[in-house]
Amino acid sequence: MPKMRISVCEVGPIVTNCYLIQNTDTREIIVVDPGDSAETITRAVLEMEGTVAAVLLTHGHHDHILGLPGLLEKCPAPVYACSDEKEMLSDPKINMSAFEGQNVTAEPDVWLEDNEVIGMAGFDIRVIHTPGHTRGSCCYYFKEQNILISGDTLFRGSVGRTDFPGGSMKQMYGSLHRLLEELPDDTMVFPGHGPATTIEFEKRNNPFV
Repeated sequence: MPKMRISVCEVGPIVTNCYLIQNTDTREIIVVDPGDSAETITRAVLEMEGTVAAVLLTHGHHDHILGLPGLLEKCPAPVYACSDEKEMLSDPKINMSAFEGQNVTAEPDVWLEDNEVIGMAGFDIRVIHTPGHTRGSCCYYFKEQNILISGDTLFRGSVGRTDFPGGSMKQMYGSLHRLLEELPDDTMVFPGHGPATTIEFEKRNNPFV
């Protein structure tokens, strides 16, 4: 099993967690949600002495994609996102980057489907479509490493907002319960904002369960 190192860059005014997931054997890095400050993320890549193999997007809100154009200029790599997020990623008003005065869009190289398993940087990653925060929100599950990257679906003791375009509390409940039912209790969960948690902790403490 490849060895993994996870580094987090807290970026932007909303303090988004941008994760750098590295295979320490090959030095390849997967960047998840470059939400702002491409310079900070690029510097972290250099400090890890690695190369970016891919960029994963959990969803298309501005605070998860604003740093993408600048990152790709310095570290070209294929971009992956859920196919149900096409409208969000293509419209600055829907992804709300227009209200930040930046009008950022993204055209992923690969559109992902629910339960698809993708191999990158030596890791096998299962895509879990988790609508609720947005129509195309998804989580990334590294089964061998027992790690879930949950985006804005699941937070420690909370869930993502559902009052933005494409949000649905009914879908959020369904997505939350799917994660808690399908994944092992000791799964480490790394959310889009805030501290890490575990599936077991959320089962016992999350008020939305």
